Amino acid sequence: MSLLGGYVMTAADWAKTRDPDGKTARVVDMMKTTNQVLEDMLLVEGNLPTGHRTTILSGDPTVTWQKLNYGVQPSKGTWTQVDDTCGRLSARATVDVELARLNGDSDAFMLASQYPFLGAMNKEMATGLFYHDTADDPEKFLGLDPRYPTLATTNVINAGGAGSDTTSMWLIGWGPDTVHGTFPKGMVAGLKHEYKGIEPVSDSQTPAGTYYAHVNTWEWRFGLVVRDHRYVVRIGNIETIGTTNIIDPDLLVDAYYALPSTDIMEGRLAFYCNKTVMAQLSKLAMDKSNGYFTVENIFGKPVVSFWGIPIRRTDAILNTETALA
Repeated sequence: MSLLGGYVMTAADWAKTRDPDGKTARVVDMMKTTNQVLEDMLLVEGNLPTGHRTTILSGDPTVTWQKLNYGVQPSKGTWTQVDDTCGRLSARATVDVELARLNGDSDAFMLASQYPFLGAMNKEMATGLFYHDTADDPEKFLGLDPRYPTLATTNVINAGGAGSDTTSMWLIGWGPDTVHGTFPKGMVAGLKHEYKGIEPVSDSQTPAGTYYAHVNTWEWRFGLVVRDHRYVVRIGNIETIGTTNIIDPDLLVDAYYALPSTDIMEGRLAFYCNKTVMAQLSKLAMDKSNGYFTVENIFGKPVVSFWGIPIRRTDAILNTETALA
């Protein structure tokens, strides 16, 4: 069997998925990451075929203390409408029919061949949640970083780091009237997988030949809606290099009080950071004299909280951010 390479699973790829007994191997995903932000995020169906339109009260009407023999001037509130568009993340997988039949374990093999797409889609979506910018890539959706890009932006707190080895920590209050994910009106929420059946596929030869393959498609339509920008707080410029660069817990206090209100449904308010910052905070939480943090064992896993707010690990947040100015 020829090795086509590129996007096609080859005989060499097939061999790497086998156990010594010839059965489909249980694959260890060395690329696996933790992106708990996707587990927490609330999803709301958009009110547009392309995303969601938010109507924001941007100005209060004028009110008057009325005196006798004086009238009241009429006034009105002002509103602003903001459209958040959805991007469409797609993937297509082809597996040669004969390759799938090699050991008679085609169902298990097909399942194993599709597993990497699930991880890749999740990682790309989590990355986009923080960093995608429609000004650079209009086919994507607008993430958090370009919405909170500078120290002068409301709800951005400076941790004091410099250079291109900094990271951020985020406090997000999820809710239908605060911050949520969205998908186009009438569409399917979340990741959609579809088996297209067996189709003729052109190979990479010149002139091109044709073989038959199992075809699977993956699609995820998603957008981020920040209905109330006050319910996102960014702690930026956190240093990641060196043993003395421990995040100051006081910054988490500042982030908490940057919110307009903490009357958010329980479980919908969370901090997000990568594993570098998570390790620092976990060490602080181990100090019993530190009253900021608690550590609970939930389903066999340690969960660190700050003032009762869970701190969630999200590997999509980079250690190589350029310091905010």
